[in-house]
Amino acid sequence: MWHDVIAPPLSRHRTKQEEVQEQPQKEGQEQPQEEVQEQPQEEVQEQPQKEVQEQPQKEGQALRMTSRSRSHSRLSAAPCGNSLKSCRKQQKKKSPCVQDLSRDHRMNIEPEESHDPGLTAGGGLTAVVRLIKLGRCKNIVVVAGAGISTASGIPDFRTPGTGLYSNLEKYNVPFPESIFNIDFFSVDPLPFFSLAKTLYPGNHRPNYIHYFIRTIHQKGLLLRLYTQNIDGLEKVCGIPEEKLVEAHGSFSTASCHLCYTPYPAQQAKDAIMSDRIPTCSFCGATVKPDVVFFGEDLPQKYFLNTEDFPKADLLLVMGTSLQIEPFSSLVDSVRPSVPRLLLNREAVGPFMVSLRRKDHVELGDLGHLVQRFAQLLGWNQEIQELMRAEETPSTTTFSSRREAEPQNTNPESNLR
Repeated sequence: MWHDVIAPPLSRHRTKQEEVQEQPQKEGQEQPQEEVQEQPQEEVQEQPQKEVQEQPQKEGQALRMTSRSRSHSRLSAAPCGNSLKSCRKQQKKKSPCVQDLSRDHRMNIEPEESHDPGLTAGGGLTAVVRLIKLGRCKNIVVVAGAGISTASGIPDFRTPGTGLYSNLEKYNVPFPESIFNIDFFSVDPLPFFSLAKTLYPGNHRPNYIHYFIRTIHQKGLLLRLYTQNIDGLEKVCGIPEEKLVEAHGSFSTASCHLCYTPYPAQQAKDAIMSDRIPTCSFCGATVKPDVVFFGEDLPQKYFLNTEDFPKADLLLVMGTSLQIEPFSSLVDSVRPSVPRLLLNREAVGPFMVSLRRKDHVELGDLGHLVQRFAQLLGWNQEIQELMRAEETPSTTTFSSRREAEPQNTNPESNLR
């Protein structure tokens, strides 16, 4: 094999080839040496980059790393098509190639939020307020989570230390989410019934955020409110049934967890408050409030989202961790051209990894953010007056309405 490489067979074709190769060597003998030396250097430099890029993808950061990989691939060659190293040699000459390369490099390493006013402090609220005042947002969809009720004294689920899942030791459950797991409930319903005593509506009042959403409705701008909450405060503050989707159910109805036979909600509540287990008269299984557990189907009304989100011209997301599917995927159902405003304690879901051009993010205390939002819209005084007017009468009206409401004996009307 050495002989084939060092001394290939002589031929007329080889003689001409040698003449062609020897000519540039006489004119400049450094050129082949540069080609031989540069090639392994580029191979050595490119290999660590691939290892660095591939390692985070194994750790579950595919979305972020995909974006960064694109920027690295752009920097491997200049926009003119030449190699990166050859362009760097021309840096002293300030060639257009190097100028384009540096501009492309800046575009890739600078975060998008530096160019988007919606991602600066207060910029998102200002942009959305301008759209609302110009009349461009007439079908607003609101997606809300437990964070909108914390000001009413109801803890959220996932805040470390104060969240509901951080304070379940006394219920003796294997893991926090199991208290809302239908399989665990079938074996031991007592932990949930003990917790349900504190969750039943009637002990808490709506806060400023609830009345802000009601004001959106009164302005004729609310297409629908999709809430994860089971506290019923949206109804208490006056948002009508047809504008509300309680995606995770509520305490207003009850049924057998096994055969779904409807059960009078008040009787179920009385049994739970008295430390008794309500049972189904049809199959004998345990009855529970129609709160959606892990492993259960969502209520039929939830599927209005297939009609609402394509119609939406503004999406407000507030007080949610966006960690529960399929609810968390709703925020991606609006058209790409529709503005999305996140009001939250921290960035969540798609607002963490892949922002759209018309996304706006405002982080901080939700109550303060919503109040500032209302002030910019000129609604603050109206909301304050609405809260004062509803403070005393709504308590009496709601409780008397629940007591006087006749129990529906028609099974078909309560089927989920």
